[in-house]
Amino acid sequence: MSIKLNKSQIERFSRQIVLKDIGILGQKKIIKAKVLIVGMGGLGCPAAEFLTRAGVGSIGIIDPDNVDLSNIHRQSLFDSEDLKKSKVLAAKKKLKKINSKTNINCYKIKLNKKNGLNIIKKYDFIIDCSDNFETKFLINDFCKKFKKFLVTGAISKFDGHIFTFDFKKKETPCIRNFFQGEEVFENTINCEYEGVLGTVAGIVGIFQANEILKKILSIGKDLNGYILILDLLNLKFRKVKLNNFKDVI
Repeated sequence: MSIKLNKSQIERFSRQIVLKDIGILGQKKIIKAKVLIVGMGGLGCPAAEFLTRAGVGSIGIIDPDNVDLSNIHRQSLFDSEDLKKSKVLAAKKKLKKINSKTNINCYKIKLNKKNGLNIIKKYDFIIDCSDNFETKFLINDFCKKFKKFLVTGAISKFDGHIFTFDFKKKETPCIRNFFQGEEVFENTINCEYEGVLGTVAGIVGIFQANEILKKILSIGKDLNGYILILDLLNLKFRKVKLNNFKDVI
C-alpha cells in the first residue's frame, strides 16, 4: 500500500526528512515499520518513546507488570499517577499523546514459548529490553527461527551492553554464543540486585531505538556479531566480536 505524507506529517518529521539519508522515502519506511519491544522498563520506555517520536507506524509492547514506585527513577514514560497501573497500558496512553498515528499493541503477558510464537512473527524488528536471561534466550531463539533483526540491551550499575543480530544473514552469532550459562550472568543485568543509574537506562534504550531506525532505513553500520560495552562512569567504550570475544576498539 502506497503511503502519502500529509502536510502535518511533513512538518512533524521535518528535522528527519531534511537528512539526506532519510528524506521522504525514508520517512515512509519508518511509518511502514513494525517494531516489537519486550519489556517496558528502563530500556523499553525510552526505546518506545523515541521510536514513536520518529513516526514508527506500529509498535508492540510486552510486559506483565504494574508500575512500582522504584521504577519511576529510570522508566521515563511513568510518573506517580501511574503507580499500580499496567505498564503497557500506562505506556500506551503516554505514547499516543506523543504521536496519535502510531498504532500501539499492548501485551500484558510474560513472554513464553507458546505466546511468543504468534507475537514475534508479526513484527519486522525486535527490541529485547528484558531483565532476565530466560527471556533473552527465548527472544533470541524466536528471532533466529523467524530470521528477525534483533537489538538486545542490558544494564547494571553504570554499564550498558548492546547487541544486534541480523538473522537474515548467514553465520550470524547469537546471544547464546556470548552468555554460555544464564545462572552465571543473571545478576549482571538485574538492577534490583546490582542497582543502576537512571541515565544509563535512558542512554542504552535510546541506543537500541537508534539501531532499529538505522536498520529500517538501511543506513550506517550495525553491531551484527559484536557487543558494544559502555562504561558510562569512566566514559570507556569497547566493541567486542562475539565469536572470539576480541576487542576491536
